[in-house]
Amino acid sequence: MTAAAGTARATTYDQLVEQVLARELGPDPATQRIAVAFTTRQAVRHDGRGTGYRNEVLSLRLAGAVGSCAVEPGTLPDGALDECVGADVGRLLDHPLLPVRVAALDAYLMHVTPHTPDSGARTVQLPPGTSLEKSRARAKAVVELLDLQPGAQVLVVGVVNSLLEGLRSRGLRYVPCDLKGGTTEWGETVAADALAEAERCDALLVSGMTLGNGTFESLRQHALRHRKQLVMFAQTGSAVLPRFLGQGVSAVCAEPYPFFWLDGGPGVLHRYRADGPGTRPGGDR
Repeated sequence: MTAAAGTARATTYDQLVEQVLARELGPDPATQRIAVAFTTRQAVRHDGRGTGYRNEVLSLRLAGAVGSCAVEPGTLPDGALDECVGADVGRLLDHPLLPVRVAALDAYLMHVTPHTPDSGARTVQLPPGTSLEKSRARAKAVVELLDLQPGAQVLVVGVVNSLLEGLRSRGLRYVPCDLKGGTTEWGETVAADALAEAERCDALLVSGMTLGNGTFESLRQHALRHRKQLVMFAQTGSAVLPRFLGQGVSAVCAEPYPFFWLDGGPGVLHRYRADGPGTRPGGDR
């Protein structure tokens, strides 16, 4: 796929920010103001599961677009929303808080390049259902982006139990990783240092949350250097991560706000591949 100027690829995260500030991808970010800033907080324990988790996401609205970045629950300062509302994107791209910078970049890129076929996106409809049913449907759409034979081992960064189920259903082994460590629903140890585990894995399945905690670049570089598949599942930075297709990122399952866990109705995901849609088994059809 040949990228137009509006969907030009970046080689590093910092370069992407520089392209935005230089007005190479759209209008001057200093002229684009955030109208609404909000957080979404969630606690969940799916029916039939023994463990639960919490999420908190910062979202910024620019015109008709919403950009988002997950944060560790309770870590976002109270004044962050006030600092974002009415501020221009150019200023927020220099904000001291990384999640604010990521959410602002995501909002800008969502505004200038929404998830459409012209941008390389292929839409997947999520059916309505319970929280667990929708979680499993989302996981299926993500796992399908991996082109691996049974027995291969996947580094999973950002533990989602439904994703681990989806990998097992395909006969794939995995190494679960999360900065907080702990154990999975099935008592498996969760590693805290993803990069240290990456060497023994054949592919990487990584949450967009790595943008917000500063670990994305090292994983992208590892995948690029070792020519491994890197599939991103992205509520954080859903419009940011497709910019790295072919630069270490092989595929993205982008899920902009509103997220699947907010209600029981139907939902939408957008899948991207570095080599274009429909060219690998198990992909978009």
